[in-house]
Amino acid sequence: MNILYLYSYYSNILAFFIDFVNVTSIKIVSLRCIKSGWYILNTRGVDLNLQFPAGWEQAKEIKFSQGFTSPAPRDFVGLAPLTAPESLSVYNFTLEHNFSLIIAFHTQGKEIYWQFQNYATSREEFIGQQFANVSGYTLADVPYNSSFAGYKDWFLQQYQRPGYTIEAGIGQNPLPISQFNQIYNDNLGILVLGMVL
Repeated sequence: MNILYLYSYYSNILAFFIDFVNVTSIKIVSLRCIKSGWYILNTRGVDLNLQFPAGWEQAKEIKFSQGFTSPAPRDFVGLAPLTAPESLSVYNFTLEHNFSLIIAFHTQGKEIYWQFQNYATSREEFIGQQFANVSGYTLADVPYNSSFAGYKDWFLQQYQRPGYTIEAGIGQNPLPISQFNQIYNDNLGILVLGMVL
């Protein structure tokens, strides 16, 4: 897990950026296995954003009813929460720090998810709306069948602090590199506001 941190001496802001939590996925895509769809999970076929202890049993019930009962190209929740080492690393890293806000970047949809089981308050909604204003993305509720066991969900439940999933870009995954500049420009304001709000 690569971690970059920035510190502002003027406002006592510390920002951590954990890039490519799912490094395996990046490698698999680079090996041209896109046709099989293996790019949102680890090599054990576990979807890393369905691994957190925040409604994991509900996520399991939903995904199993959809046929994702074993390692698969997407949506397999694993055998228990935090069994994927990548998710466990993010979980432990979060426990070691006193984050006031987290942002998890995913692709695709140009949406900002801000709520989990009514844990988020009007403050989180306000911040989410500011993110929407600077990015042009839509502040949205997570579709029910995808609304459990994510990192943002766990953070909101555990800390009752602002947590967001940003669905960057638009189209079919993996998004083309030609969208990079647009995604960067859309999300730069979210990163800046995330450090000061």
